[in-house]
Amino acid sequence: MGTLIVGAAFLAAVVFVIVGMVKDKKAGKSVICGGECKHCGGACNYNRK
Repeated sequence: MGTLIVGAAFLAAVVFVIVGMVKDKKAGKSVICGGECKHCGGACNYNRK
């Protein structure tokens, strides 16, 4: 019974993360790149748009 409860909680957390990612993507935010080029050294295409 405990395994079922923990599994359901984990599944709910995963669903919330995915829903948040989809909402961010629809709002125009990138799921992968946060736009802070100091972290990746500008290797992404963020500033080239």
